Amino acid sequence: MVDFARVQKELQECNRDVEVSGIKVSPKADKLTHLIGTIPGPLGTPYEGGTFEIDIQLPDGYPFEPPRMQFSTKVWHPNISSQSGAICLDILKDQWSPALTLKTALLSVQALLSAPQPDDPQDAVVAQQYLREYQTFVSTARYWTEAFAKTSSLGVEEKVQKLVEMGFPEALVRSTLEVVGGDENLALEKLCTV
Repeated sequence: MVDFARVQKELQECNRDVEVSGIKVSPKADKLTHLIGTIPGPLGTPYEGGTFEIDIQLPDGYPFEPPRMQFSTKVWHPNISSQSGAICLDILKDQWSPALTLKTALLSVQALLSAPQPDDPQDAVVAQQYLREYQTFVSTARYWTEAFAKTSSLGVEEKVQKLVEMGFPEALVRSTLEVVGGDENLALEKLCTV
């Protein structure tokens, strides 16, 4: 049976210093056995600037069994499946210990983003690219981060600023972006016909 008191304590611990670590965990649909974790992409990596969502399922044996974690956000990384988001990380398998917490597990996943292990891959295609065409790997990982892991609110603010700099009123820019679902080009077309 899941130790719910411990899970609650871990959630508080994770969310207490979210401004420092950037790591956040919250229940999905008010269930303490199904959680959503978010980690920021580490600085100095192709994942920098991205916010990655991780689906966390707590088995009945938690904390004596490891949490089941997989990326909900698509990510290009040798140890993470580009298809399913499955993570190849020893502490999520045979190296788990009840002394570890959700936060330490998420910190380990974040560290994995900084230090890929292409010799023990989850995604062989990505691992081969990492080993043979490193620059292509970096470009692809950066592109996937831009496409899938950038937080929309940040993007919206940048789009608003760009369009305001073109001479359009901010309130009109915001409402137009909302109407077109954040598509900057459609918003510009609409604004030009106003």
